[in-house]
Amino acid sequence: MLFRQLFEPQSSAYTYLIGCERSREAALIDPVLETVERDLEVLESLGLTLGFTIETHLHADHVTGASRLRDRTGCRCALPEKSGAEDVDVAVKEGESIRIGGLELKPLYTPGHTDDHHCYLLESEGDGRVFTGDALLIDGCGRTDFQNGDAATLYRSVHEKIFSLPPDTLVYPGHDYQQRHVSSIGQERERNPRLGGGKTVDEFVAIMAALNLPRPKKMDVAVPANRECGQFH
Repeated sequence: MLFRQLFEPQSSAYTYLIGCERSREAALIDPVLETVERDLEVLESLGLTLGFTIETHLHADHVTGASRLRDRTGCRCALPEKSGAEDVDVAVKEGESIRIGGLELKPLYTPGHTDDHHCYLLESEGDGRVFTGDALLIDGCGRTDFQNGDAATLYRSVHEKIFSLPPDTLVYPGHDYQQRHVSSIGQERERNPRLGGGKTVDEFVAIMAALNLPRPKKMDVAVPANRECGQFH
């Protein structure tokens, strides 16, 4: 398997490249519009053909590069079915894997940050990786105060779908604001200050209610564009 973790500094967003060495097919998880050219250069340097762009959810802090990448490469755009997005090639749902050559990406429905959120589990050569989007961050999690988010729902998603994975499963988040790159299920289960260490659902709900975060600057542009795979009208 070929793997790259790519970073977009404006939104502190990670994009993940997954490639099958045998078929040379690749997917990009959560591509960002501003880094489309970079992503195309990385694909070319590795000799890969882009088969899919795959979103964890409808983002509010950046516009996806999915539509631009589809125009340039002919790839297929995959978004959660529950997002209600238009112009989608693959409607993602739990139980229906996405195959990238010989690799199998398994969607896990994890609402709470948004009502359409999915994580993606990849097991390859005995190693497990889970791409957690905004549901679970390193020592944190995504907010729950818009796009039909709900703190108690997120708590259940994380504990039932993510923390139930083997402890050595690597956690690759959708964002990090402190230059951290990867964690593990075991670490987050033990020491995540919001969700780990035996925190109860009531404690988590209280933590999230007290955050008082500002509205994302790009939300009014990003959400409508992302409902159409990143197209503007």
